[in-house]
Amino acid sequence: MAKGDGQYPRLLASLAKVDVLILDDWGLMKLSAENRRDLLEVLEDRHGRRSTLATSQLPIEEWHGVIGDATLADAILDRLVHNAYKINLRGESMRKRQAQLTNTLASE
Repeated sequence: MAKGDGQYPRLLASLAKVDVLILDDWGLMKLSAENRRDLLEVLEDRHGRRSTLATSQLPIEEWHGVIGDATLADAILDRLVHNAYKINLRGESMRKRQAQLTNTLASE
């Protein structure tokens, strides 16, 4: 939408200035060619300057396939993962645990 009305350069500039950009539920769908180019541009503007946090249910090893184009995937992952702190969580989903707790309390 921002590209159509001329707001795209301003949107990119504002995303570059955000202290922490959160990519939540990263990798739920494969990226289109346009998505890949846009993401690379955003990450390039932020690289080494601001923090970017990505949450995903996919292991990092599968991100390359979600991005698609091998060359752009390498560039995107280099900027996103290269100096990243990686935290791999294990166990049941907190939503599942909360639902079980709610059901237990409701039956009492």
